[in-house]
Amino acid sequence: MTEYLLQGKLNAIDGNSSKLAEILINASKLVSTAKGCRLYLVSQSNEDINAVYVTEIWDTKEDHDNSLKIDGVMDLIGQAMPLLDGKPEGKELKIIGGLGV
Repeated sequence: MTEYLLQGKLNAIDGNSSKLAEILINASKLVSTAKGCRLYLVSQSNEDINAVYVTEIWDTKEDHDNSLKIDGVMDLIGQAMPLLDGKPEGKELKIIGGLGV
């Protein structure tokens, strides 16, 4: 069973949510083969066009933290930062059960 889930919300500056989502989708491609990566999903809110969400599922928090060391990941983070309207919001969660777990 997977152990670590990170749910993040990033608010883009008006007019930049598609560009932010594209950067995050590129990040998903970089980490998709990382040890322990089970899911890296990018989504948008139907109610708030500036909100972009990232849902990550990893075997361990350590696996997630190590993914930040993959070549290109920090560059993508650097590209995303100027597009943000405020600090990203995030929650670290432990998966306890359900479909697909």
